[in-house]
Amino acid sequence: MSDLFDAVDALVASRAPLPPAEERKRLRTAHGLTLDQVAAALKVRRATVSGWESAKKPTEPRGPEREAYARLLKQLAELYPAPSAKEEQAGPVPAPAVATGDPAPADARTSFPGPAPEGEAPTPAGNTRAAPGRPPLGAPATAPRPTRTPGPPSKSRRPGAERAAPKGGTDPRFEHGPLAVVDVVDGQVLAYCPGGLVLDVPAKSIPALVDWTLREARLGQPKLSGPGKDADPLLVLTEAALERYGLPTTLSDEERLVGRIPEGHKVIGQLARADWKLTKRGFGPWARIYRPATGSARACVQLCVPSWNALDVRHWGNAGQLPPAELARVLGVYASRVMTPRGSTAVTGLELMTALHPPTRASEPDADGNRHSEHNPGSLGREPVDCAPCEAPDGHPLLADLPRFHVRGPGEKLFEEAYDWARPLTDDECMRRNLVGIDVNMAFAAGANGLIVGLSAPTHVKAPVFDPKLPGSWLVDLSHIDLSRVKTGKDKWADLDASLLPSPFTPKGEHPEGPAWYATPTVAYAVELGYAVRPLEAYVRYENGRYLDNWYQRLRDAYLGTMADLGVDADLTPEDFLTAMADHRTRDPELTIVVSAVKATVKGGLGKLRERPRGDGWRPGEPWRALSRPTWRPDIRAAVISRTRVNLHRKIVKHAAFTGEYPVAVLSDCVVYAADGESPLDVLPYRDGKPLPGGFKLGVNPGLVKHEGTQSVLWGEEVRDRFNAPELNLARYIKDGTVTDVDNGE
Repeated sequence: MSDLFDAVDALVASRAPLPPAEERKRLRTAHGLTLDQVAAALKVRRATVSGWESAKKPTEPRGPEREAYARLLKQLAELYPAPSAKEEQAGPVPAPAVATGDPAPADARTSFPGPAPEGEAPTPAGNTRAAPGRPPLGAPATAPRPTRTPGPPSKSRRPGAERAAPKGGTDPRFEHGPLAVVDVVDGQVLAYCPGGLVLDVPAKSIPALVDWTLREARLGQPKLSGPGKDADPLLVLTEAALERYGLPTTLSDEERLVGRIPEGHKVIGQLARADWKLTKRGFGPWARIYRPATGSARACVQLCVPSWNALDVRHWGNAGQLPPAELARVLGVYASRVMTPRGSTAVTGLELMTALHPPTRASEPDADGNRHSEHNPGSLGREPVDCAPCEAPDGHPLLADLPRFHVRGPGEKLFEEAYDWARPLTDDECMRRNLVGIDVNMAFAAGANGLIVGLSAPTHVKAPVFDPKLPGSWLVDLSHIDLSRVKTGKDKWADLDASLLPSPFTPKGEHPEGPAWYATPTVAYAVELGYAVRPLEAYVRYENGRYLDNWYQRLRDAYLGTMADLGVDADLTPEDFLTAMADHRTRDPELTIVVSAVKATVKGGLGKLRERPRGDGWRPGEPWRALSRPTWRPDIRAAVISRTRVNLHRKIVKHAAFTGEYPVAVLSDCVVYAADGESPLDVLPYRDGKPLPGGFKLGVNPGLVKHEGTQSVLWGEEVRDRFNAPELNLARYIKDGTVTDVDNGE
């Protein structure tokens, strides 16, 4: 009989009642549990728990997992009951009076429902304001009512509001987050912070706003590295805030061209009278307002003006048009996972390198106990270094003696760029139905991972012996390398059709015809393919290291963490990964903006390593502003691009050797194959769920691939016929089939 009872109990447990998906998420977040913690306790995958909480299409647990999950939710519901309708309508309780008998002073802050940014505890609420927009990242549908904790007053006050306790585990100097979006609502200036906090702003002018930010707002971000500096607070000004403080809501054509408002503008005069200074770039979309540092203390605030095109739509999408609360959420997630924006995504990417490897550090105490500034090992130092002549872009001062219209060839110029290669379809490929594009995730970030780069000036060497561990530029003839027979492993050779493969040594995939300059990863790959190399000369850097490792890791974690919030986890099966990627952009459009910005930070930061002249009356042969930066390092950029291109070619070769299939087109990090089916699984050689070792693998991690797009073979042939271009690069248009020359930021 007991067996029958056990069977009945199991049957009832298999249908244990569960609350709605929104309530499940509310209960988990109220107790401070992560998806990973719940998944580990129930012995399921993280994506499974995420599916149970999905507001759009929640899945239901089964079997013993359902019983355990129901038990967990029941206990959490007892600890965190949902607020009643009366409680939600009643609003906050008035602040208590202080012991002196005077009305209770209050901090000028209010909050709207929602938890704090990642890694921070919720802030207790003061007066509740109705703030437009989405809740912060991971906010429950019904936020638990926080406990009030009175604290000391601040200089800017608001009746009925009160000081909240500092967030657990955060720097109390920056308890309100790294930034705030300043807006005007019903005549009141408000600062929307990440995590749901809204501060009242008493400032009547831009100088007063800067002063309030530094004295009372508690905005900023702790340093990312031991010897580094704390991030300056960032204020984002809406159009209403611009009007309130006497600034134009848009720039004129002339102002947009020079990138700033005129020096004679009244606001700049106000700043000067208050002893505030602007950097050389003036008061533009990204303005930095500061006073000279005294000792270790910094007095600096950065302003971001979206309506002046501070947030490039190619990288930030419609972020500039978001309501203040939602914009604070987007920028707050980016700041917490990458860093507080310092300008464009490109500028931020470069600044992140320096923040993670500051140029100096404090020395050990001397005989008098004093510390001094000294070089920080592993950094690029404080002073710029000259590149090698072959690494210099056209117009560089090192090339001032060249004839005016001289065009440098491969033997004079290092030309490491991303792939842009295509070929006509074979007769067999024309009989296939589709062209399937696959795209490498964060390809250039993956290329930077573990890469040894130079940290100092180059040394010129004649007839050197090639060393794959020595970063630099090498003049070597690789024209003898035959792609029809290459090594694909230790003592393992493969016979290939070289006419269907791009060369790994040139961006256009053309076979090299003589000596040319290459970065170390390209020459190392030639050796890996099974061929000897004899460099004629080289510019090498004996002081070197993995300068980009921390940079890669932070951007990788930012990307993977945000994709996981969108339901795309690193441990999904290939089929589940394709399904999750198909609609991940619709799950949370704001977080897709963060993903786009993270990817743009990678590419833009690497591009800044070889920033070109930007007007200012520059003439060829003259130095330009970027050359004064220690981070102007074209050799590092070339090494990353070289390694990224080589990584992609290695996978193409492995794929061809195993399947006999060759790419039709390659553009940067996208590869197109002809196939009968429409899915990447019709292209990639999975066996029993396992990918080809060393080949393409579906997944969200950097270096793995996703589905870029599928178009018909007839579409490809029609496009090439229409433009009379038999080798038109179809990878450029494979995503949606639209043929355009519009720059999409990629």
